Amino acid sequence: MGTTQLETAPEPKYWHLKTVLSEALDSEFAVGEILPNERDLAARFGVARATLRQALEQLELEGRLQRRRGVGTTVAPPRMGVAVDPARHTWPGAPGDDWEPVEATEAETVPAAVARLLETVPGEPVHVVRRSRVTHGQPVAAELLYVPASSLRGAPETGKGAEGAEQPADAAARARDVLRRLQGLELEGQDRAVELGSARADDARRLDRLPGAPVLVVTTRYFARGRTAAVAVSTYRADTCRLTFGDSEAMTVLAG
Repeated sequence: MGTTQLETAPEPKYWHLKTVLSEALDSEFAVGEILPNERDLAARFGVARATLRQALEQLELEGRLQRRRGVGTTVAPPRMGVAVDPARHTWPGAPGDDWEPVEATEAETVPAAVARLLETVPGEPVHVVRRSRVTHGQPVAAELLYVPASSLRGAPETGKGAEGAEQPADAAARARDVLRRLQGLELEGQDRAVELGSARADDARRLDRLPGAPVLVVTTRYFARGRTAAVAVSTYRADTCRLTFGDSEAMTVLAG
């Protein structure tokens, strides 16, 4: 068999630079140390700034570097293990779920990809529950849980105002209420899909990353009554997270 064109293609310059930079990170820089600016690094290694940016982006994707607003590019700390979904066959918000509910809103339009999974009709109200995941004081994931109003059982909880009139609960309480009512259904199964993406402005702010930073997007469908009852879109920091899926409880996210 002859040699293919791909096999004879030279290694991209940024890829070679990434290897050189990785060795420098190991020998010259400490965890948390801020790297010199791009101009100085490009001059040191004799490359164009565009080539340097490609190498830095690859190192960020591999979890060697972190870019933060107002700080710059720093050497990433070692990764630490965080359990993912220890209660594999339960609804979001069930005991053992360590996601923190933030707020719940009601929308008549949801992203087209989510609407297809939910098989909702235009104008059908959908509860959107925002949740966050924090470990060792650091945000590692943000989630949007979409639940059609038709999926929920029971009446929503309300509080009483000074005049005795019903008042909406606070944002976190509304989120917990949606999760509570969702757990009134019998879960028939779930499936997941994982893809690499870029952080939107809202997710980047919640994850303390820059917009466009690499993220892992896990989309989970929950089934009840023979249909999709809810869809969760969970966004993990790809620079510091590694997802391992299986039937055991050894599923982990490694987050720095």
